[in-house]
Amino acid sequence: MHNLQNTFILACCDKELIGKTLKDDQREVFIDENFYKGKLIDEPKLAGLLKEAESINLFGKKSVGVAIEKGFISATDIITIDGIEHAIIMKV
Repeated sequence: MHNLQNTFILACCDKELIGKTLKDDQREVFIDENFYKGKLIDEPKLAGLLKEAESINLFGKKSVGVAIEKGFISATDIITIDGIEHAIIMKV
């Protein structure tokens, strides 16, 4: 969780992705510990944080799956990078 200029940003990934670099033909993304590593949380806690956050950045099947299950995004809203699900949600 980050607070940038009074905007609550949630950065969440499946724990096994911390420190990994994901690559495909178009993108390369480093799952930076400084941005993504924080508290380990369960699915109900993540669902609550998804409601609170104004900007959301998710990596991984479990993290993205909660956002889909709770209706924040649909399966058509996700992309995959190196086989890993990724979604960005911006609330306006």
